[in-house]
Parts: sequence; C-alpha cells; structure tokens
Amino acid sequence: MSRVLGIELRRSAALGSALVLFVLGTLLLYFVEDIAFATGWMQLAMTQRLYLGLLWPLALAAGAWQASREHRSKVAELFASTPRPIHLRMIPILAAMTLSVTAGYLAMGVSGGLWILRTAEYVPAQVFAVTAVGVLSLVAAVWLGLAAGRLLPWRGTAPALAVAGLGLLLSIPGATRPHGWLALVFSPIYEMNMPAAYTTVPGRASAAQAVWMAALAVTAVLLFASRGWPGRVAALLPVALGAALAITVMPHQNRYVIDAIDPVARELVCADRVCVSRVHSGLLPEIGGPARDGLTILAKLPDAPSEVHEDTTTYRPDVYPEPSPGVVLLRIEAGPDGHVTDRDGLLAEVVAGAFSNAPSCPDPGSPVDRLAAAYWLIGREPVTTADYPADVTAEAAVVWHRLREVSPAEAQSRVVTLRAAALRCQGVSLFPENES
Repeated sequence: MSRVLGIELRRSAALGSALVLFVLGTLLLYFVEDIAFATGWMQLAMTQRLYLGLLWPLALAAGAWQASREHRSKVAELFASTPRPIHLRMIPILAAMTLSVTAGYLAMGVSGGLWILRTAEYVPAQVFAVTAVGVLSLVAAVWLGLAAGRLLPWRGTAPALAVAGLGLLLSIPGATRPHGWLALVFSPIYEMNMPAAYTTVPGRASAAQAVWMAALAVTAVLLFASRGWPGRVAALLPVALGAALAITVMPHQNRYVIDAIDPVARELVCADRVCVSRVHSGLLPEIGGPARDGLTILAKLPDAPSEVHEDTTTYRPDVYPEPSPGVVLLRIEAGPDGHVTDRDGLLAEVVAGAFSNAPSCPDPGSPVDRLAAAYWLIGREPVTTADYPADVTAEAAVVWHRLREVSPAEAQSRVVTLRAAALRCQGVSLFPENES
C-alpha cells in the first residue's frame, strides 16, 4: 500500500495542491493584512482559519480535478471493468489528497510561526484545536471535491466548484442572520477575523465545527464510493446527523467567539516590579527597562506607585483590571514584527500612566494634562509618539511650558493634585480655564 501511495503522491495533483496551499497561504498571512497574527499563537491559528475563505474553495477544486483524471485520460471504463475492489482504488487517492492539504496547511502555519517564535511564548491548548478544525475542514473540502469530480467528471467542474465554494462561505453569514451562532457551526472562517490579544475559541465551538466537518467528510467519501442513486441518497444521512449534532453542541449565543476571552492569557507574569499578561510575556525584556526607569521618575511624587502592570482591559466583554494606587497601568501593543509598537515612547507612557484615570472610570481624564505632567517630571518637552498624536502633543507642550513658567513648588503641587484626582476617578486640569 505504501508503494501505491508513493506513486499516487508523485503522479496525482497531491504535491501541486500542497504547494499551492502553502504558497498562497503564506502570501495571505504576510501580505493581505498588517501581519494580524503578530501577538501570538492563537492569533496565528485564527488568522489561518480566516484565510480558509480562499484555501477551502481551492481544496474543493483540487479534489474535483484529481477525481476527473480517469475521465480525462479516457480510462474510466477500463478501470471500472476490472475486478479490483473499489476501496482499493479509492484509499490511495483519498490518502494522497489528505496528506497534501494537511501538509500545505501545516506548512503555512509553520511559516507564520517562524515570524513570532522569539516573541510569542504562550501557547494555549486551544491553538491545536483551532488548527485541527482547519485541517479537518480542508480534508472535508478535498474529499467533497473528489466526490463531485467523480460524479461530474468534466473539465469545468473544478473551477465551477472553486467559485461555488467561495460563494458558499461568503453567503453563510447572511443566510443564517440573525443567528450568528448558526454561521459559526457551518463556516470555518466565521468570527476568525482580527483576533485581539486575549481572544480565544471556546472548546465547544471547535467541537461543534469538528462534528460538522467530520460529517461532511464521511458523506463525501460515501458519495465518492457510491455506484448508484441508492448509495448517493444514503450518503446524505451522515451529513444530516452531523448537522443536527453540531447544532446541539454549539451554544446558541451570537458573537460566541468574538466575545470569548482567555483568562490565562490575561494572567500577569512579573519580573522586578513589572508585570505583563502571559500572552505578552515574551515582550517583558523590552518593557522592563523603560518601566523601571518610569517608576524611578515617579518616585518624586508623594505615595508614588511602585509597580507597572499591563492594562488588560477588554471591551468585548467589558473586563477591567482592579485599580490600585500603587500600580501604573500600561497598555501594550505588539507591532507587525511581534515587538512593542513604540519602544521609544514607553518611558513617557509609563510616567503618564500615573496620571490616567482607571479604565473603568466614566471620565477618562485629559490626555493633554497627563502628558504635560509626565514630561514635566521627565524634564524635557513632549514629543509625538504612537500613543499620542501630534495635536495632543502640541497642546501638551503648551501646558508643559506653563508648568515651567511657574515656581517648582507650584508646579509640583499642580502635578500632585492631578495625580490625586486620577486616583479618585475625577477629571481635573493642571490650569483650569477660569484661572488667569
């Protein structure tokens, strides 16, 4: 059997299919968006699933092209007349195409993993489930293509299937609206776009999708092996049962993945007074130095904060870190290269964080005042960073100059007042408008 499989791999569309999936998938990962998977491994797994929007129809077409090989070679009737059992003819083709799509998809994941290998240290178990469902969906697609290619062995079947597969994936959300959870059952790409740092895919969602894809794959095999209409009708039973079971397993909750948060990814990992979320633990060496320098500068204030924690606030759902007067919250963003977005602005961001209202406060406070106060403590004029746009920096520079014009004692008093107001969740100004 291994010798037959080797021949099938060399002479079929398997190797070409694997290469196309790998090359196209890698190009999609790196060039379609601004490397949306740079935060971590779950983001990579979900981004791969999103690009099944193109890879899944290609797998369908590859299966159909392979299945029509005998018809194109005009040997279909000859092979049908041989006494060799049909399963012995099917297994090498199924195995070769399965290996091809699996290898192409996993190689695509490896190519993305190499990009974040040095910065992404947290690998949740759900990554493997999300990836496995992606592989299973491609296997179901290529087997479905084999079945369609055998039933309709024409040259136009493969391209027609590719177009139909793309149209199907794009139409599922609209067809199931307003029941978004139903789209999540039947579409491997639904809700996989733009994953945030703490996003996850709940196990029940992956289980329901796996049930559906497995049922689709079984139906495809039965159709591929069928010799008449009774067998083809019977082949629809697994997909009907699978759909019913998948619908039962999937929670009937819209935005089930978008609103899902991995609590372990939000857990803090600390080193010498600086704590970051577990998903950003690989960035701790980049953040530690500027964060500790910021704490040294803030030591000029009475009851100064003694620790810097990552701001792990999420807004889908709303979850806020517990506020503490001894902690400065720092928002961390990973850039396309997997490193901190604005390393040069980290010091100012840490110092300004001491004057920021807690994320749960109804009044967010003035970014102009906190930036001016931060740079007054640092001892230099505000500069534009990724966290503060040019207009805010320009206004902060004006306020900073006013702080420099008053006496050091008065400036210190105003800065301390701003800090106290932030701890009380209040918004005050360094220089109120009615002050002359």
